[in-house]
Amino acid sequence: MNVKPDAVLAPALVVVGSANVDLTAFVDRLPTAGETVAGGRLSRDLGGKGANQAVAAAKLGGRVRMVGAVGADADGAWMREELARAGVDTTDLRQVAAPTGTALIVVDAEAENQIAVCPGANELVSPEGVAFAPDEAVLLQLEIALSVVENVVARAEGFVAVNAAPARPLPDALLERVDLFIVNETERELMPELADAALVAVTYGAAGAALFRGGEEIARADGVPTRAVNTVGAGDAFCAALVLALQSGLSPRAALQTACAVGAAAVADLSSQPPFEPLARYVPVS
Repeated sequence: MNVKPDAVLAPALVVVGSANVDLTAFVDRLPTAGETVAGGRLSRDLGGKGANQAVAAAKLGGRVRMVGAVGADADGAWMREELARAGVDTTDLRQVAAPTGTALIVVDAEAENQIAVCPGANELVSPEGVAFAPDEAVLLQLEIALSVVENVVARAEGFVAVNAAPARPLPDALLERVDLFIVNETERELMPELADAALVAVTYGAAGAALFRGGEEIARADGVPTRAVNTVGAGDAFCAALVLALQSGLSPRAALQTACAVGAAAVADLSSQPPFEPLARYVPVS
């Protein structure tokens, strides 16, 4: 797609969430219950919705720090090193007395997946002692304790976005305070309370995304054609890009288009934390 050549302001972003090691088996087809599918190729990568979103935001040019937890193990040290290498401030990525989280993933030839998560250290994520500045946007997910999400949302002074995944009932305090919820179409159906939320972005896979304010659609963007090889990190890349784009001052439609372009770039890469160009490269020319 055509993009603006000039730079887009890189906002400050705090990502509060999960950090996992992804063990991914790429196979021709997903196994059915009790079935073994042979001939797979194994990949070991960093993942977790929180870490994926933090890395994507940093690679897109955001000034990012992450609040999370890893174990006192080799995987925890690896996670910290790679986040820092991507440009994420890991000062608040704490070491706890639990193993680093692990996700077991199977991806088929059509990029569909099955995922089982062992949360480990993610169950001990805590925002205690962490401050949130007024000029920092905060992005959270629901792979950590809901009590932690509620605590952070109540204390955050700036823009707050919640990627409401995996789906679960949301308390009124979140619905009233959160500036932006991000969900896929299935999650939206499972959380009807989002109809009353201030702003909700809904993703539709290859069909694009839409933005709703108070239940009414205010913007829509088509999906960007691409060859999908792994959809695991696409939603996380979309979330990071959408928050950065909105915080950069882009219109709702331009922000959605930008996020869809970033999501398309993500599914075209085998990694859950693929490389990205600066955010400006994905902004459509108006």
